[in-house]
Formats: sequence, C-alpha cells, structure tokens
Amino acid sequence: MASHVLITGGAGFIGSHLAQRLLDRGDLVSVLDDFNDFYDPALKRANVAPFLDRDDYRLTEGDIRDAELVDRLFREGRFDAVVHLAARAGVRPSLSQPILYEEVNCIGTLRLLEAARRHGPETFIFGSSSSVYGINRKVPFSEIDEVNQPISPYATTKRAGELLCFNYHHLYGLKTACLRFFTVYGPAQRPEMAIHKFTTQLAQGQLLTLFGDGSSRRDYTFVSDIVDGIVATLALAPGFEILNLGGAETTALKDLVSWLAEELGVEPRIDYQPDQPGDVPITYADVSKAGRLLGYSPKVPIREGLREFVRWYRASNAAAASTR
Repeated sequence: MASHVLITGGAGFIGSHLAQRLLDRGDLVSVLDDFNDFYDPALKRANVAPFLDRDDYRLTEGDIRDAELVDRLFREGRFDAVVHLAARAGVRPSLSQPILYEEVNCIGTLRLLEAARRHGPETFIFGSSSSVYGINRKVPFSEIDEVNQPISPYATTKRAGELLCFNYHHLYGLKTACLRFFTVYGPAQRPEMAIHKFTTQLAQGQLLTLFGDGSSRRDYTFVSDIVDGIVATLALAPGFEILNLGGAETTALKDLVSWLAEELGVEPRIDYQPDQPGDVPITYADVSKAGRLLGYSPKVPIREGLREFVRWYRASNAAAASTR
C-alpha cells in the first residue's frame, strides 16, 4: 500500500535522492524546502525539476520555522510519515552563525514535532549527524556512547534535536528514529562538502587547502546506502531509536585526495594548514544496531563511490557547458 511521506529539506542532496526512491516504489511524496542560499538555490531547483510535473509529487516552498505554514501543511497533508532532513548544515559555518543554527535546527524541529503531535503522523524520522559524538576516543562510535560534549554549534543543535524527538515520543507516543548520518556523498552532493570541493579544485588544477596533516579520518557513506537506511526505518516504524548510518570504514584525508586525483587523472597540489576549530580527528560508525533492526549493510565501498561521484561530476559539468 502506498504511503504519503513528507520530506523536509527534500530539494537538497539526500532529500532529492530519497524522493526519487519513494516515488519509484509508488509512494506519494510531499516536500517542504525554503531554497535558502546556503549554497546555490539553482542546484536545489535542478534536483526537484524532474518531479514537478508528476501527480504523486507536491512541493511547498517555505521555512520550517513558519508555525502557521507548518501547521497548515500537516493539517491538510494527512501524511503517513515525516522524514525531517531540513537543517542548517556544516560544522564550520555554525561557528560564525550559531544563532541561525539554533533557530533553524532546534526551533524548526520543534515546529514540526508540534504539528505532528496535533495532526499526525505517528512516524517521525529525524536526520541527525555523526558530529554529535564530538571527540570520541572510543572507535567505532556506538549509539550507547556518551554524547555530552559536542564541539560545535551544529553538533549541539543536532543533539538537541534528538532530545526533542525523545520528548515527543515519551510524552505523546510519536514513533521516532534519529538517524546519525556519517559524511554522506554521491551525485548531487552539496558543493561545499569535501569530496565535491576537492573534485572541483583538482579538475581545475587549483591548489588544495587541507587542514591538519592529512591523517584525519572520516567514515564516508554513499547516498544510496543512506537512502536504504531511511527506507528501512520507515518500514520499522520504531518506538524510539537512535541509529548510526555509516559506511563502517574509515578513510584518511590524504588518501581521499589521492584517490580522487587518480580518478581524475591529475597530480594534486596541496597546502597543509593547521587544524580548524570544531573539526574532529576521526568518525567511524558502528552500524551493528542498524544491521540488527533494519537489515542495514552498506554496499558501496569508498573507491567505487568516488568513481561514481567523478562520473557524475564530469557528466553534470559537460551538460552545463553544452547549455552555455
């Protein structure tokens, strides 16, 4: 039976991939997105363009902080589930705009939870982040680890979102899952994220600025694996769960650059700079709980994922050049 799913931030990178998957399986998809200028809104409009003429896709442009809009959307939408991905993203920008991050990521989440409490649905999935683990000296990161020392405003807002979700599960019975995403990449990735940014710089022969000595490690997760996890969580309709969704392997920054350069057939030029505030030395997901509850198992290894990303990057740039 088809479901009606609201995706907040559904014009973004992960949201547009999720929308495609849900539409492909026959669901009705509604999207709420404000097309803000955190990165070029034209990229997000390109993400939604293939869906706009479909009868099973509805787009609402608006801000999750707009209480009247959100309440009306939930009252009229009759959703079966919400996947809440809308957020101000990124550790570094949150250092200079902490108030904005608090307003969007906390107040906005609270607006959505309040609307779900009043009008349904019972199932509410929150896109959290591996950043909540902070400088966690125990690896891999497990959902039972303490997360009481986030080291950026962004991470703090994501942890606060998890706590708000628990409140609404405990008080009102919402079936809620908080999914901690680990560095998601793939076609249509946001342009300021490392893999996209490095690919652009390498392709254009620019000097790469790397913070630290290149030994920091990240658990990179291909977007199709993240979508697998979200879809499985929708089917689970949990009481309250926190779940890691990651690639379950780590890659050193210097290796990431080397492999991207290899895919592009170029020689990287690197300027090493000191570590930046808010950055962590490693992220590494223990996905055993997601495997147990969701049947989650990441399928795309990093080298294969980078190859697919570079293929998409070249194709999208060739298409853009042909329209000039």
